[in-house]
Amino acid sequence: MRAIITLVLVICFAVPAWADGFTLTSPDIAEGHRLPDAQVFSGYGCTGGNISPALEWSDPPEGTKSFAVTVFDPDAPRDGGWWHWVVFDIPATARSLPSGAGSGQGLPKGAVQARNDYGSTGYGGACPPPGPAHRYVFTVHALDVKTLALDGNGPAAEANAMIEKHSLATASITATYGR
Repeated sequence: MRAIITLVLVICFAVPAWADGFTLTSPDIAEGHRLPDAQVFSGYGCTGGNISPALEWSDPPEGTKSFAVTVFDPDAPRDGGWWHWVVFDIPATARSLPSGAGSGQGLPKGAVQARNDYGSTGYGGACPPPGPAHRYVFTVHALDVKTLALDGNGPAAEANAMIEKHSLATASITATYGR
């Protein structure tokens, strides 16, 4: 019994260590800082560029077979928050997405975008209602499958459920925006 407990403890402490170096960076957005106008939605009273930021990641865990990127506003005034972008089936060899990839340009071959909560496919920038600033969580997920076997017609929340089911590790940047 003692050997089993020891084995469980070794596994529990080793798994997080495999993902310790997994990081997400961006030349366009920064942890805890306000999103630039380029990443703000154009519509609903907002006048931004609606351009997804460049994202770069490094040191994914062993066993990564693909990546997904999500952008989520947990402060949106509705149940379940607001999904701004979900892209998945990014090949395991990829280590970045260029600025503007949310328009479909520059996405790696095979990558699929789900519908965001604006009802369109691709990136939808920040546009909270007037009031306190919201948080926008940009996350890269290292996945244990090559493909999620979903098409781009489903809602972002559905794709995110599959992403979470297959996630080996995540790395995030949380930026803010208010008006």
